[in-house]
Amino acid sequence: MHNKKLQVWLPLLFSIVMIAGMVIGFRIKSNMPGKSLFYSEKRAPVEEVLDLIQSKYVDDVNLDSISSKSIETILGKLDPHSIYLPASQLQEVKEDLQGRFYGIGVEFNLFSDTINIVNVIKNGPSDKAGLEVGDKFIKVGDSVVAGVHITPGKIKKLLRGDGGTKVDITILRSDAQKHVTVIRGMIPLYSLDAAYMINDSTGFIRLNKFSETTYREFMKATEDLQKLGMKNMILDLRDNGGGILTEATEIADEFLEDDKLITYTEGKHTARKEYYCKREGIFEKGKVVVLANENTASASEVLIGALQDWDRATIIGRRTFGKGLVQEQFELSDGSGLRLTVARYYTPLGRSIQKSYQGGEEDYHNEVMNRFHEGELLHGDSIKHTNAIAYKTKSGKIVYNGGGITPDIFVGLDTAGFNKQLSAVYFKGTINDFVYRNYLDNKSKFVTYTNPADFQKKYSIDPATWASLTNYAKRDSIDLSSLTSLERAELAKQIKILTARQIWQNEGLYEVSNAEDATVNKALEVISR
Repeated sequence: MHNKKLQVWLPLLFSIVMIAGMVIGFRIKSNMPGKSLFYSEKRAPVEEVLDLIQSKYVDDVNLDSISSKSIETILGKLDPHSIYLPASQLQEVKEDLQGRFYGIGVEFNLFSDTINIVNVIKNGPSDKAGLEVGDKFIKVGDSVVAGVHITPGKIKKLLRGDGGTKVDITILRSDAQKHVTVIRGMIPLYSLDAAYMINDSTGFIRLNKFSETTYREFMKATEDLQKLGMKNMILDLRDNGGGILTEATEIADEFLEDDKLITYTEGKHTARKEYYCKREGIFEKGKVVVLANENTASASEVLIGALQDWDRATIIGRRTFGKGLVQEQFELSDGSGLRLTVARYYTPLGRSIQKSYQGGEEDYHNEVMNRFHEGELLHGDSIKHTNAIAYKTKSGKIVYNGGGITPDIFVGLDTAGFNKQLSAVYFKGTINDFVYRNYLDNKSKFVTYTNPADFQKKYSIDPATWASLTNYAKRDSIDLSSLTSLERAELAKQIKILTARQIWQNEGLYEVSNAEDATVNKALEVISR
């Protein structure tokens, strides 16, 4: 009976005790200096300052802008690769890594404040709608885009959108206006620029980044080239700034046999993670040469480091950038993003190739330019391994940590184009504009070339084309009459290369440019030994 009464009154007693405790707690809080009646977590000074600015500052302020600057300042104290991505940039970054976006499928350039179509993706939305190279955009939707100083960023926003949506475009073609409706579709952002047989037994593959589609692109290209007789491979990673780590490790697996270690990552709050070969590779036999330069970074260096440590490839070119930090991307509540360094990666021998960033972000990013001024990009014996630890591969080759990956064979930077007048031709866009217009004016002649190899052998810049270029350059206040014969030859070579790109896109560009590329020729020499 007594237990039953206790069961009835027990909930009430608990409630009374809980309420009494809350009242006592609130009274204690209210008597403490600087504390409000209601409990709140201690806030960081940054949050308090932003709140005070919003509620007390004399003028209106853009708090989002201030917040962004505050975050950037904080990240600037960490390392050069931890960055804040505003919502406006995050989507573009995502698309680049995903290897696709939704748009109309054209490549355009701004000439004389007018958008000109310089390439149309075959079987893409614009191709299906009838747009052609040479068309000029007058209006996109209700927006006039010609003669209004529109920026490439603004036109991208007008042309891109959800798949299946329509965009109405008014173009100028042969002095006549034409209205075209394009249905937006998925546009691939290929990470593979070129794949072709450079001779009877050697294939050439160039990758510009490591996105979600890179491994698939690489495998298809390799299989296609093997059907054409590829026994050796030149893998061009020059100017490849990296991307998704696992795409690089998957490709490394195709070159390395057994269950070899490819790389491992480790950080203060990130447990060691090891990446091993897990299947038989598609190219475990045959000679491999990898091309690299000072802009080869991150995931590219993971791949190169693995192949160099295991003596699987010869690395040719110049010392790589030296980025050995792993970033993880976090999406924030307002749609912006934080790319935060969470670990370092190491080569199979245990090398961290991250260069020093103790001098600050500006010094870090100027380091490559300093290499040029100090002669390293021109002379292999100028490469410095100060304070670096030496490692030895199984074959006895010496490799180093810190400051990127040193190539096995050095090829210096070609400085033939380092001339004031030549530089102006490139920086002002004169050469791109000329090549485009020259192509349109002589389209009937260019269509007679069957492929890039045929073009490389037969096409040369004739006197009439040179005279036309000289007159065209004068519009941009550039005098080409004083060029030396060597400089004229360099400019003629660039016109030929860019014309090949105009006709066959990147595939044509690399097939023609590689014929006179010193690094590619050195690779062929190594393979032929």
